[in-house]
Parts: sequence; C-alpha cells; structure tokens
Amino acid sequence: MLTVAAFYKFTTFSDPAVLKDPLAKIACGQGVKGTILLAGEGINGTIAGTREGVDTVLAHIRTLPGCADLEWKESAAEAMPFGRLKVRLKREIVTMGQPDVDPRASVGAYIAPEDWNALISDPDVAVIDTRNDYEVAIGTFAGAIDPKTQSFGAFPDWWKANSEGFTGKKIAMFCTGGIRCEKATNWLIGQGVEEVFHLKGGILKYLESIPESESLWRGECFVFDQRVAVGHGLKEGRHVLCHACRRPLAPEDLAHPDFEEGVSCAACIGTYSDADRKRFRERQRQVELAEARGEDHFGS
Repeated sequence: MLTVAAFYKFTTFSDPAVLKDPLAKIACGQGVKGTILLAGEGINGTIAGTREGVDTVLAHIRTLPGCADLEWKESAAEAMPFGRLKVRLKREIVTMGQPDVDPRASVGAYIAPEDWNALISDPDVAVIDTRNDYEVAIGTFAGAIDPKTQSFGAFPDWWKANSEGFTGKKIAMFCTGGIRCEKATNWLIGQGVEEVFHLKGGILKYLESIPESESLWRGECFVFDQRVAVGHGLKEGRHVLCHACRRPLAPEDLAHPDFEEGVSCAACIGTYSDADRKRFRERQRQVELAEARGEDHFGS
C-alpha cells in the first residue's frame, strides 16, 4: 500500500527556482511521484510513494522558508496514482488571477470538520462550493450552491454577478483540500463580506474525520490523480477518467453510445475534431500495447 500526501503552504519564496532541483532530486531518489508547484507565494502538491519516501520529501519541504509548520492530508492507494514526478514553477500555486489576493494577509475563519455540519445547517449561512463544475457533478455537500464555473479564475466574476443574493448571509466555503478557499475567502473579505468561513483541511479532511452515518456529504470527491475520486474514509471511488477531456465518469457513463475508451465521452463528443480523435485513438492503442507488455504509459 502506498501513501498519498496532499499539501500546500502560502509563504514567501524569494527565488522559487532555486528550490526546484533539490526538491526534485530528493523525490526522485525516493521513488516518489506526483506534482509539486512552486511560486513566489508558496508550494502546493500531491505526491505518492512508500511511507519512508513520502516522509523524506515532506521533511525536506518543512526545511523551506516558512514551511516548518506544513500540514498535509494523507490517504492510501493500492497502485501508484501518478505516472511520473513533476516539479513546476508557476505564477500562482492555485490560479485565481487576482493580483491583490494574498492569503498570507487574511483568510476566513477556519471551521473544523467536527463543527462543519452545525455551521452549514444554519439557515443564515450560504454554503458555496468553490470547485469546478465537473468536480461538483460527482459529489458535494447537501444544499451547497454550485457556481457552475469551469475554472477557479471564473469565481470572482461569478461572485460579482450574484453577490446581491447573499446580502445579510454568512458565507461558508469549501474545496478539495482547502487551498482554493484560502484565496476565495481572502477575496471575499476584500469585497467587504464580514462573516466568511471555510472548511479546515477541505473535503478530504472531512471525509477522513466524519463517519458516513453522520455525514452531510453526498457522492464522491474528485482528486487530481489516477484514483479519480475518493469517498468516506478516503477509500477509492467508482469513477474513472475520460482520457480525452479528463472528466470523471461513473460506471453507467461507460455504457453511453458516445463513450469510446481514451477517445470520447458524452460530455466531450462534440468538442474535438476528427484529427483529434484519430490522435486519441493512436494514443489509446499505445496505452493498450504498453499494458500488454506490463509497462506504464504516460499518456494514460
């Protein structure tokens, strides 16, 4: 069984580029795979490997400026959920596109998973899911508002268009691991919203901490690796990916006439050209050949 660790930390890296190669070298040396993003505002990543390997990488990250108190969420995977290691330099560790947003200055009030149910059951509280539409589609909290955004960068425009409907309401926000809410709550505070809350540790911490019998979560939680989704207790879910559009598919979606393994699903059937489909079919053929040889294929 492999350990999966998801983490982020908003801190100031004066030169994130100098952190990249040493971090990648340590992770590769431990056989750890996944994606780690570095920017001037901090670090964000999800990695997987042996217990020892993941611990070694996390120990190194805790030596970086401002990361001594790094927190992370852990789950398990029977098979490696990543094809390779990627350590990338970015402008933002989670892209909102609002240059004045700074979670290092202020964020909403953190609500522990054990206190979340009571908060979102309050009729004076509006509960907002800050994730993308395809994530919300497979699971969310009962009664939560879905902005139906296709990217996190669209959230500010959605709020501006709909803010009058939340007058006099307390705002409770949530996302997968907590990072998007760090920026979203800071942005709302900047817009003059006085009472803003967010789920500490995100959905992943809630699913880990709250028994299913007491849970207000419905469905599964999309994760950005080959497990696709997890449920209560962070157990791997039933969804798979469409490898054309990267959207999660339930088992029943695989029976849809528009589904073709590696090529299309009902959600993207009209999105790509014939040339794209031809390319996707060749990629899928290479994936199947690699599987037959017992090898990994990055395109999968």
